[in-house]
Amino acid sequence: MIAVVAVLAIAAVAVGLATTIGGAHAGSTGDQLLPSNKVILQSAKEVNLSKQTVRLPLHRGTFHGKTVWYVITESSDFGLAHDLNINFAPKLANLAIGCAKCVQQVTESVAPNNKFGEGMVAFEGAPDFTPTRVLTPAANGGAPPAVAKPGAVGSADYSPFIRIKGSSVIYNAPIVATGDGPFDVIHHTNTGDRVLAVNPAGTIRPGQFSEPTVDILFVRGFDAGQRIFYISTESSDSAAATLERATFVPLLQKSAFVGADDFLGSGRERIFVFTNGQSGATNDNAQGIDHLIRDGHASQDASAGDTALIDALRNGGDLLNTLGDFPSLADPRHANAYSPLWDAQFGEWSKKAIDGKLNTRQTDENQILNLAATRSDLLTGPGGAPYGSVGFVINCPIIGFQDEEPTNDLVDLVPNAQG
Repeated sequence: MIAVVAVLAIAAVAVGLATTIGGAHAGSTGDQLLPSNKVILQSAKEVNLSKQTVRLPLHRGTFHGKTVWYVITESSDFGLAHDLNINFAPKLANLAIGCAKCVQQVTESVAPNNKFGEGMVAFEGAPDFTPTRVLTPAANGGAPPAVAKPGAVGSADYSPFIRIKGSSVIYNAPIVATGDGPFDVIHHTNTGDRVLAVNPAGTIRPGQFSEPTVDILFVRGFDAGQRIFYISTESSDSAAATLERATFVPLLQKSAFVGADDFLGSGRERIFVFTNGQSGATNDNAQGIDHLIRDGHASQDASAGDTALIDALRNGGDLLNTLGDFPSLADPRHANAYSPLWDAQFGEWSKKAIDGKLNTRQTDENQILNLAATRSDLLTGPGGAPYGSVGFVINCPIIGFQDEEPTNDLVDLVPNAQG
């Protein structure tokens, strides 16, 4: 089992222990929790809709002798994905094509006297969480941002995608914190910008097992017309990493392949982002980067105590991107095309679309692709460029869905659409 020695009590972490009911952590009084039958990432202990967080097992590793903490969200192997209760993403097997470093080779060791517990993974690269995240809106208060500096930067050898030496299986294992605590979950000097709490392992007696967990701020979006939840951990673009509160990892720019989606050798899936959709905290058509900057408190550090930020995101102020293939779609072809590494497709609405208020919220991949194929007078790439990949990726593991499971796209593709 890939993971870490989780029997350690993290005494340096000044966070209370969670209560456990029926294998799932109970939220605070009044918190709304996502039902387990709507959680896709089965290793999640809790998806708290009130706090906008997902609670995941936290694994201890090392980087050049120093402690790092990571989560595991996907595997390229069907059986091992199910063994670890994580998402199956066969496309991860292609990530090293043309970019050997896009998959970090790690080693794993276990103490000789280990009775029951996880191995220790030694990483060759890790993020630096010490930079201060800076996002300054444009002069008009929206997008594009005047300044965008990510709060975390990966080292030259860091990739969240790992392969244990001696194995061919690839895992998505983003590092979300470094050091032995206490952990800064306010300004994030040793944690990812979406880490809102680090919860120590419970006190145990001989013959028992407990593991630490981490609460991560999730992102709200859409797939096949349905509301979904995912986390954002890395991006190969510095501005996107800033907006996403993710780690900037330029190495991932070389991952297989830009614009490839479901073609031979691709390790990517598509995510659809709008640069200039409508804004407004109570606007049901609000969506995209301009909306996030204006209505989602994007300039602030995220913390559990910032209820204004949490409430804004929960009530529609998030990016509300639309994603492609979902890991539980009824059609196995689409389910097996899922990858957490999303190839960004930026849509820019024309003046005609904006003036006519046709820049409405889009919630389905095929609807967007049909618009791009048939209405270039309304929707193009940035600056009027042809619609398609803008060249960078975002690591966004799927967590779950809010109402109905995304099954099939709302419409069929028109002839010659990019589908």
